[in-house]
Amino acid sequence: MQERFRLDGKVVLVTGGGRGLGRGMAHALAAAGAQVMLAARTQEQLDATVQEIRDAGGIASSFRADVTDSAQVDAMIDACIAEFGGLDVVFANAGIGGGTDAEFWDYPDWAFDEVVKINLNSAVYTCRAATKAMIERGTGGVLVVTSSVAAYRASRRWAYAVAKGGVLSLMKVLSGLLAPHNIRVNCITPGVVSQRDVRDEREQAEWDQRGSFFPVKRLGEWWEMGPLAVYLASDASAYVTGQDFLIDGGMVNAGIAPMSYRPHHEI
Repeated sequence: MQERFRLDGKVVLVTGGGRGLGRGMAHALAAAGAQVMLAARTQEQLDATVQEIRDAGGIASSFRADVTDSAQVDAMIDACIAEFGGLDVVFANAGIGGGTDAEFWDYPDWAFDEVVKINLNSAVYTCRAATKAMIERGTGGVLVVTSSVAAYRASRRWAYAVAKGGVLSLMKVLSGLLAPHNIRVNCITPGVVSQRDVRDEREQAEWDQRGSFFPVKRLGEWWEMGPLAVYLASDASAYVTGQDFLIDGGMVNAGIAPMSYRPHHEI
């Protein structure tokens, strides 16, 4: 059974791989035997994560790219194939909150465009370029996109929620379009997850308070995305496509309050 989770010989690309959830996924994928290419805009973060993986005995490289630019995404895919000889799995994980705190009726065009470009356009460009390469190679592959529980619930970060809802729709559409080409497409939807280890006791208290609103009484940890990423990349999930995997500590199912709203209860 454990062999089905191994990724030996697989080439995996992770966008947004220099920090946070992408970093957690990259570590786990490399530990499972994958050759990992990390992509992001910040070279220093990429270098640090690549070195961590290599120090742990894994194989990793990086490519600096702004994945809101389709030309840079195409170059990223080409660079991955040139370095590792192929491309088997892609995690379109890059994303950020962005935007502004303006009310919906005052929300500026530039802010909406920024959020959509970073969270939705980047996933479209990455999946499109990867799909072309996988089909030309003829061996199939795996695409995994990252959404957010913001797509499921009321949120003051409405532009982010809309963009991440688009990512969910992208996964559903592509899973049908690409199944004849032996390309599986699934989605990871995190809840409130830490982007790094806690820094001090004060910060731990803040995280504990925030996590108290969820059924499991804590925030998710950045590294907890890793095991799910390995499952979706591996042959263990060979019959799984078109699915959204929430990893949210029960937040959507039984969280106390809508996202970014102060809870109000009357007796």
